[in-house]
Amino acid sequence: MSTAPGIVRRALRSRLVRTMTALVVLVAAALAWWLAVPDGVSYPAGTYGMATGATGGVYALYGTLLKPIVQRELSGVDLRLDPSEGGPDNLERIVDGRDDFGIATADAVAHFTGPGAGSLRALGRLYDDYVQLVVPTDSPIHSVQDLRGMRVGTGQPDSGVALIADRVLQLSGLTANDLAEAPLGIDDCATQLREGRIDAFFWSGGLPSSAVTTLSQQMKVRLIPLGQLATQMDALASAVDPGARNTQIYRSSTMPTSAYPRMQPDDPVPTLAVANLMVTRANVPVGLVQRMTAVLIDSRDAIGKQVHSAQMVDIRSAIYPDPLPLAEGARRYYVSVKP
Repeated sequence: MSTAPGIVRRALRSRLVRTMTALVVLVAAALAWWLAVPDGVSYPAGTYGMATGATGGVYALYGTLLKPIVQRELSGVDLRLDPSEGGPDNLERIVDGRDDFGIATADAVAHFTGPGAGSLRALGRLYDDYVQLVVPTDSPIHSVQDLRGMRVGTGQPDSGVALIADRVLQLSGLTANDLAEAPLGIDDCATQLREGRIDAFFWSGGLPSSAVTTLSQQMKVRLIPLGQLATQMDALASAVDPGARNTQIYRSSTMPTSAYPRMQPDDPVPTLAVANLMVTRANVPVGLVQRMTAVLIDSRDAIGKQVHSAQMVDIRSAIYPDPLPLAEGARRYYVSVKP
């Protein structure tokens, strides 16, 4: 028969066991959530969203190629890819917490003034987008002014393409009343140009963009030169976007013949270029951002085999993500690899 003291001792031991068991479970859970990697940089495991872009564009392909590399290099991290309308939409998704990472052009960042804009940070500068105005080879359109009276794809409403197209049209003396604008994404633009339902379309993306490549294999198309607008475009951005002041946003560049070998004629085309940034929020865990930045730089060659523009990712230029400041985790990464 148990004595009173024995019963008390067993009760205390039982409570102690339960308490210790609970502590072990909590510690195990914490370790599963916060992982240490070989270089000593800790980060929280879990699912993180990356806003990509329209199907057929470079953002979407870049994200698709980046995802398995992140999940291989960052144990316990699942990178969820979220399609979007483009850079401005990506910024909205990042500041409101729907996503943690996303790519956006420097002009979209400079133009963004929504709630939470001050929380945006950059992991680094990636590669350049090239503005492409695509028309059939036999089209009478040879300049932006020739779009008057035409049906023109100008990008989805909340996209970087729409922002650039609007500025190009404005500086060329055209308004919305001068043409029939079609607010379409890149895949729909390519389809409708091929079917003769639109006469031209704007696109802004890395080279090559798969939708334009495919279109050039299906019909004869060419590109309209836009490089002559670079100085005016940059001045316009500086005048209307606070984030663009004292920062070059647009510049003239040349699309090489190797970008779209099936273009007819296949000539180098002067056009507008604008930098892409990998964007995050200031409150995304520092260790995660540091490790993500390392993956971005280290994956350049692997992703560059399919996204040629990704070959331009370089640590010497990545550290200048104007008009955004570097995220603290990104800064720590660049300092750690500084020669």
